[in-house]
Amino acid sequence: MIDNRKFFKFIRIIYNMYKRNWKEYNRKLIKRGEFLINPSFLETWEEEIREMNKGKVGQPYLYPNSMIEFVAYFHCRGFDYRTCEGILRGLSKCMGISFPVISYTQICRRVNKLNIDFKRVERNLVVAVDGSGIKVTNRGEWIRKKWKERRGWIKVVIMGSVDGKVVDIRVGNENLDERRAGRSMIRKNHEKAKKVMGDALHDCKETFNLCEKYGIETAIKIRKDASTRSRGSPRRRREVREYKKLGYREWAKQKGYGMRWLASEGIFSAYKRMFGETVSAKKKRNMYHEVRLRFYFYNRLKEIVD
Repeated sequence: MIDNRKFFKFIRIIYNMYKRNWKEYNRKLIKRGEFLINPSFLETWEEEIREMNKGKVGQPYLYPNSMIEFVAYFHCRGFDYRTCEGILRGLSKCMGISFPVISYTQICRRVNKLNIDFKRVERNLVVAVDGSGIKVTNRGEWIRKKWKERRGWIKVVIMGSVDGKVVDIRVGNENLDERRAGRSMIRKNHEKAKKVMGDALHDCKETFNLCEKYGIETAIKIRKDASTRSRGSPRRRREVREYKKLGYREWAKQKGYGMRWLASEGIFSAYKRMFGETVSAKKKRNMYHEVRLRFYFYNRLKEIVD
């Protein structure tokens, strides 16, 4: 027997595919290609180096951060550091402007020291908090079972906005507490957030109380076994009663809960299509940094094509 809900969801997906403005979509993909090969660091090299070395003690910087970001993007897309050095050498030969080429060992050190900041100046954002896993190795399930080898995985918790961009991020091992990470991001970004959405995992009094403290609307799915007499959070008690009264479908419609996909699962889906599900770094701190760097470049690409 066909599940009606799954059938109509499939129909909506097909409809949206034909509804999409393919001319505009193709333009965005072309813009991504422009970002891939755009050595704009050559235009600001001297000015940037002068600013970076202002007041610096010790050996001065020779290569600007914009160049490090340029090759870091190639590394995030799967190129090793030696290949990144080769790319710069090729550009130096064919651009007609000879510039000093950084070695692959220096590229590695500088990439792992890049300062990453998810700056969002917008206000009244509708955001969602969600988590996902990133594999630390490309080994198959058979090897893990055969040799009893388990390396764990990386857990990523993001706060995303409904325009598909990342507002904030927390990265850790599989023991990272998604609820606490979510509340940490709400505290940090409470002045920007108008509404916070989340799945049933975030249905807890601490999260509701925090949103009540900062005057943030909530669209957090209530657990099925939630009691209308729960103590410690009047805000959650009101939300549970409203959810029970309306039922899931009407509640989701009134809260705009369907937009949560754009701000969470949609971002993870786009990230994994773009950068894959594994990291190339071997050290734990470099793994976490690589994941943050990839989400940073995901945001950069969204800004370019929007």
